[in-house]
Amino acid sequence: MTLISFKILSFDCYGTLIDWETGLFTALAPLLTRAGVSREEALVAYAEQESAQEAETPTLIYSEILTRVHRSLGRLWSIRTTDDEDIAFGRSISNWPAFPDTVPALAYLKRYFRLVILSNVDRRSFADSNRRLGVTFDGIHTAEDIGSYKPDARNFHYLLDRVAEMGGTQETLLHVAQSLYHDHAPANTAGITTCWIDRRAGEPGGATKTTSDTPRYAWRFASLAELATAHRTALAGSVPRGMQG
Repeated sequence: MTLISFKILSFDCYGTLIDWETGLFTALAPLLTRAGVSREEALVAYAEQESAQEAETPTLIYSEILTRVHRSLGRLWSIRTTDDEDIAFGRSISNWPAFPDTVPALAYLKRYFRLVILSNVDRRSFADSNRRLGVTFDGIHTAEDIGSYKPDARNFHYLLDRVAEMGGTQETLLHVAQSLYHDHAPANTAGITTCWIDRRAGEPGGATKTTSDTPRYAWRFASLAELATAHRTALAGSVPRGMQG
C-alpha cells in the first residue's frame, strides 16, 4: 500500500486543516483572564466538556454546542457568563485560522485526489471555514447532515455511503485526521485506512479528548505539508526513471 494507491482523501477539518486550538484559545481569552486558567488547562477542559455535550445532544448544531460548552466552562471555573458571551463563543468558528501549510497542501492534493470533508460542525460554520481553505471539495459532510457527532460509528458509515455514490470504494479512501479519538478509532472499526496528522507532534493534552489505546494508522505526519511531500515522493518513485522531469 502506498499513498498513490488511493483516489479519495477525506478530512477532519478542525485540528487537521483549521488551527482550532489557536481559534479556541483566542475565543476563550476573556473567560480565561477572569478565571486565571492556563492555555493547556483550558484546552483539556474544553475537550472534556465538548465531548460530553456532543454525546448528550447529538442533534444540536455545533455552534450551539460551543455556546453550551462556554457556559459549562464558566460554571467549572466559577465564573458567571452572559448569554452574549456564550453566543459569541459559539459563533467564533468563522475566525479560527487555517494552519499555514493547509492551503498550499490542499491545492497540491486536489491535483491527484477527490477531496471530502467529514466534520463535527454545522454547514454554516464550515462554510465560513471553507473560505479559508482555498479549494472546492468534492463532498462536504457535517454532523448537522448526519445527525450525530464523531466518534459515532454512523458518521463513518455515512462517509462510506457517500464515497460509494462518488464511485469510490473503502479501499480507495484514505481518511486524514488529527484526532485519534474522534477519527482514527471509529475509522478503524469501519475498516477505513487512516493517515494521522499529528499537529501536536506527540505532545499530550490539547483540545482533543484522549484515547485509552492508540488506534491503528497507516501514516503519521506532523503536518499536511509532510503528507503532500510524501505523496510527491511516492509519485516520483512510480514514474520510470527515463520519464522523470
